[in-house]
Amino acid sequence: MKSLDPQRAYSPTLEIVANNQLNVVLTGFMATGKSTVGRELASRRSLNFVDTDQLIVDQHGPIEQIFSSQGEEAFREMERVVARDLQAREGLVIATGGRMMLDDYCATALSSNGHVFCLTASVEEIQRRYSSDRTGAVRPLLADNDETKLRQLYEERSSAYAQFQQVKTDGKSVPEVVEQIELALENM
Repeated sequence: MKSLDPQRAYSPTLEIVANNQLNVVLTGFMATGKSTVGRELASRRSLNFVDTDQLIVDQHGPIEQIFSSQGEEAFREMERVVARDLQAREGLVIATGGRMMLDDYCATALSSNGHVFCLTASVEEIQRRYSSDRTGAVRPLLADNDETKLRQLYEERSSAYAQFQQVKTDGKSVPEVVEQIELALENM
C-alpha cells in the first residue's frame, strides 16, 4: 500500500473531537453495500452522509474517465486528498471507495477521528449485486465483468480488510446491517 510522499503528506494525528461526534467510516470490497448502508445509518443517527467516490466525481469528473485519462495512481492521489479533508470534519458517515482504506495514508487519516467498519459479502453475492446494479455505478477495475478477475481482486484485498471490524451483509437487509453497526457503536 502506497503512502503519500512525506514532503507533501498531511501528517494525521489523533485528535479529540470537540463534541465526541466521531465519524463512522464504512469500507469493504465493491458492492458490499457501503453507500446504501451509509445513507441509512446517517439518516438514523442524524449525521451527514459522504460518499468519497461521489466527492471525487463532483470535483474531477467520472471515475472511469479519471482511470482512462490519468490512470489509477492519479485517482488514488485524489482519494488521499479527500481523506485528508474529511479527517478534519466530524459527525459524518463516510462510505469509502473499495480500495481507499487499504492505502495506509487514507486509513490513518479516516480512522483518526472515526470508527471503521468493513462491510463484507461473499464473492457470489458481490457478483450478483454488481451484475444487477441499475444505479449506473461504474467500477473500472471490473469493467469487463470477469468473474475470475473479481475473485482474484477479492482474494488480494481480503487480508487487508481484516484489520477492520467486520460486518457481514450476505442475507441481511439494509436495516439489519445498520442495526448491527449501531449495536457495535453502542458497545465502543
